[in-house]
Amino acid sequence: MKKQIFIVSLMLASVSAAYAQDLTPKQQYTADSKRASARYSDDKKLCAEESTSSVRMQCLRDAKTEYDKSLAVAKANLNAAAPGSGQNHQGVCQDCGRVVSVDINEKAGEGSALGLIGGGVVGAVLGHQVGGGTGRDLATIAGAAGGAYAGRKVEQKVKSTKVWAVTVQYDNGNKNTFNFDHDPGMASGDRVRNSGDSIVRR
Repeated sequence: MKKQIFIVSLMLASVSAAYAQDLTPKQQYTADSKRASARYSDDKKLCAEESTSSVRMQCLRDAKTEYDKSLAVAKANLNAAAPGSGQNHQGVCQDCGRVVSVDINEKAGEGSALGLIGGGVVGAVLGHQVGGGTGRDLATIAGAAGGAYAGRKVEQKVKSTKVWAVTVQYDNGNKNTFNFDHDPGMASGDRVRNSGDSIVRR
């Protein structure tokens, strides 16, 4: 069944390419959308002829996936044909895409010698107050070591910063993630393009 769907898709793609040169981008998008809908309708009819319900359901899922892909390509080509889109010779904008996720993460700060020493001093003082003789010395050393570690962790926490990770799905199928040290003001679904080592809204 997948083979039949694939063959039909290839045939219609060939016909589409043959007429693409005579159409404006909008006309091409309309034509591609109609072809995708017609193909989807034909595929559903083919799926209805399958012998078991599980095979029919899988066939319908495959047909829907192909339909969604066709619409996505048609839309990407339409957007790429817009003025100033930076499209390549195939009509796909290599630097254009859509935001698919924005995640806010916390980046630990760098611990300095000050936090290490300060924590160690406090830990040593507290440890020195425990027990007596050799036990007191051991407690002082343990307190200093534990205090130094705690001091470093506290300093890292205080100096931690937020990082906004914006993941972009490009029109050509590639994907990339950009990190910002401030809120970039972007949300899932926003159209963006590359700008240097970063991205900006289109």
